[in-house]
Amino acid sequence: MDITSLRVGSGLDIHKLSSDPERRFIVGGVEIQPSNGPIGHSDGDPLCHAIADCLLGASGLGDIGDHFGDTDPQWKNVDSMDLLRRVVDMVRGLGYQILNIDSTIVLQHPKVKRFRPMMQERLTQVVGAPVSVKAKSPEEVGSLGQSEGVVAFATALCLSPNSSNI
Repeated sequence: MDITSLRVGSGLDIHKLSSDPERRFIVGGVEIQPSNGPIGHSDGDPLCHAIADCLLGASGLGDIGDHFGDTDPQWKNVDSMDLLRRVVDMVRGLGYQILNIDSTIVLQHPKVKRFRPMMQERLTQVVGAPVSVKAKSPEEVGSLGQSEGVVAFATALCLSPNSSNI
């Protein structure tokens, strides 16, 4: 493998948490209960959004907003796993091979550690490559520490169809 064919992408997503107890909290395609979910145009899954962004970045396709705008009614309340599948199809359609994804979710409450294996399994199935999920607490610092929001980070390693894309 020619090392110049490796592409790295990073993704970040942040959402304010809703005060609506009916708002579902979905992280990595897994519903977390009980909790008020993120405010968002789609289902607000921050992990799927960060992973989609890192894949789009690694393949030079911009970001999630370029493809699934938050003012477009067709994406209202859409399942973010479906958005991620679409991104994976776009990336693969250009000939990129997804090698792995590393991700981190940051939130005070709810604790997601027990959901990580299921998240990793579902995300790995959709991406078609290993996806690791880590969970971190903001240790009660700032608005994240007051359970007002959630942040997700992700990094993708992909193999470019040819090194001339570098």
